[in-house]
Amino acid sequence: MMLCVVLLVSCSKNDPVRRCNYLLNVNVDLSINLNLPQYSQLQFTGNTVFIPNYGNAGIYISRIGNQFRAFDAADPSHGQSSCSTLTNESGVGTCGCQDENQYSLLTGQPMRSNQPCGLKEYRVESAGGNMLRIYN
Repeated sequence: MMLCVVLLVSCSKNDPVRRCNYLLNVNVDLSINLNLPQYSQLQFTGNTVFIPNYGNAGIYISRIGNQFRAFDAADPSHGQSSCSTLTNESGVGTCGCQDENQYSLLTGQPMRSNQPCGLKEYRVESAGGNMLRIYN
């Protein structure tokens, strides 16, 4: 009997882990040249660039000092929909859904304590010169 109660509680719809599994595990492997005009903002720390058509809803790449971080542009707290793609406003990604979830595009962390999910992060490595490789 006790085991049944534990199983029912652990399968609750409010389980944060369950609510963070909306994103697909899609293959990402792209290289970008920081010398190209569309990526010129990444020459300065604190800036973020959006790359469409990769990941679940595009990818945001941000520069923090001499490092780069890349996050999926889909809100991990929602299934794929027209409102779940994040828009960037000064380094904060906001979903267009009614709850308007917000995330730091520099760290991937949620901006509100009631959001259990952080952004899906991709690996970023220097591929020589001014080239970056973003992959999972």
